[in-house]
Amino acid sequence: QVQLVESGGGLVQAGGSLRLSCAASGHTFSTYAIGWFRQAPGKERAFVAVITRSGFGTDYAASVKGRFTISRDNAKNTVYLQMNSLKPEDTAVYYCAAQSGSYYYTGAKYDYWGQGTQVTVSS
Repeated sequence: QVQLVESGGGLVQAGGSLRLSCAASGHTFSTYAIGWFRQAPGKERAFVAVITRSGFGTDYAASVKGRFTISRDNAKNTVYLQMNSLKPEDTAVYYCAAQSGSYYYTGAKYDYWGQGTQVTVSS
């Protein structure tokens, strides 16, 4: 069992930055790949970024590549999402999720989810 808690969301102006954190409980954190997803009002949940168990592998949605960076600190049981050059279209609730498999881009394949943190980017 893994419990995930996101933090770091808030209101920021376009062009600004935020760093989201995903803190996990449990002693098996390093055995899970961690993904970030987001859901904007009236839209489906969408993949944002993923990091493998070791932290050596990462991937991003095309819409955030070059602006967002995902990283993890297994000693702290925490994954981070550094978001730079934020745009109004990045406004959404951001969720982190954990999975023991390798279906990184499919939300339904994740085993555990956090409660989400709101990110609002004003123009």
